[in-house]
Amino acid sequence: MYTYKSSEDRLVELKYLLDKKRPNELSELLRRTNPVDIVEFIEELSSEEALVVFRLLKKDDAVEVFAELESEEKEKLQAGLQEREFKELLRDLNFDDMIDTLEEMPAAMVQRILKSSDKQTRALVNEYLSFPEYSAGRLMTTEFVELKPYMTVKEALAHIKKVGHDMVTLYTCYVTSPTKEILGYVSLRSIVTNKPDTLIDDLMYQDVIYVHTTDDQEDVAFTFQKYGFTALPVVDKTDRLVGLITVDDIMWIIEQEATEDFQLLAGTTPDEEAYSKTRPWDLAKNRIPWLMFLMISATFTSTILRGYEYVVQAVIALNMFIPMLTDSGGNAGSQASTLVIRAMATHDIETSDWAKVVLKEITVGLICGLAIGIVAFLKCYFFDKVGMQVSLIVGLTIVGIVVIAKTVGSLLPIVAEKFGADPAIMASPLISTIVDSLSLIVYFNVARLMIPGL
Repeated sequence: MYTYKSSEDRLVELKYLLDKKRPNELSELLRRTNPVDIVEFIEELSSEEALVVFRLLKKDDAVEVFAELESEEKEKLQAGLQEREFKELLRDLNFDDMIDTLEEMPAAMVQRILKSSDKQTRALVNEYLSFPEYSAGRLMTTEFVELKPYMTVKEALAHIKKVGHDMVTLYTCYVTSPTKEILGYVSLRSIVTNKPDTLIDDLMYQDVIYVHTTDDQEDVAFTFQKYGFTALPVVDKTDRLVGLITVDDIMWIIEQEATEDFQLLAGTTPDEEAYSKTRPWDLAKNRIPWLMFLMISATFTSTILRGYEYVVQAVIALNMFIPMLTDSGGNAGSQASTLVIRAMATHDIETSDWAKVVLKEITVGLICGLAIGIVAFLKCYFFDKVGMQVSLIVGLTIVGIVVIAKTVGSLLPIVAEKFGADPAIMASPLISTIVDSLSLIVYFNVARLMIPGL
């Protein structure tokens, strides 16, 4: 019997048995290995080795492993499996996993599979593919336990035993009417701990939280987070129960949405591929448009500088503080935008709260601006020795810049959301570019007001 300190030790042993061509021992060890670790193991193998390992898996493990593999690894296995084997594998997958696999396959192959499928399966596949991308309909599975209110606990348990083997979850069962309208839900715990003659109608909770097939996946993820569910029912436009979303699927969506927001915050086009698997050319392709846009946007700074060139020439000392002022504004704006984007993602604030948000950020900007402005004044006067007038200009400008930057940084994500765009688009690079231009305008206008003759 093998003993291991970690999953890494087990993966090393699996590779050893594979290299030594000891299939019986390898098969036995695979039976006692978590499918998640098997996925990790297969992803490190060549196409031929991956196929050998996959064929040694018992049926249930093979289905679970295939569902968890990345699209590239699925393609490797698909190429090695006979069409009959692959069709059988697809039939054994949960319906949502089968849809995900079909979406990644060549159209010709999908058509061949659908032609050999029964009428009901074809209808379900076509219905799934008709839902908007990134919607609840694309995430749901149709394998769930459905009970009727007139059932007794004894009848419900018999039904669960009959159909439960193929269901994605048994912990929550949904109670429906003859027309499949959702009436309530009941937990498996409640069923097994009550008397056999108790009616499901007496056990079910009627306050059902559900989502619609067309709801955005980000809203679905928020519902999961808010209520702490492990599963969430999905209804169609007539409120008929048509599917179920489980927490394992939504965890992947939460990770995907967070990754997309981070990519937008960094000023790059979102990429669904993992960083380690993305080619340098693809990474560059996603970054160039944003870098180009930001570079062109920055030309406004040059235009502003040319417009106020006479101010700089009159007081040369003003020029040395431009980087400090623009950096202060950019940092202040980025702080505000990041916090507002996060608050909107968690539904802590909505677009209708824009006035409260702006008022709060103006207050924060005044406090921060006064603190930074005083320090800037003291630095300019005592350390840089540029005189009282220029020191005051710099100090007052920083107060104005920070207030403006906080206001702009908080308002732009809300505006983006209002017009249906992702608030994360209004990220640090874009905020900094906008605030840089505003900072120069404020700086030179304060200088004009305070320096006679300009």
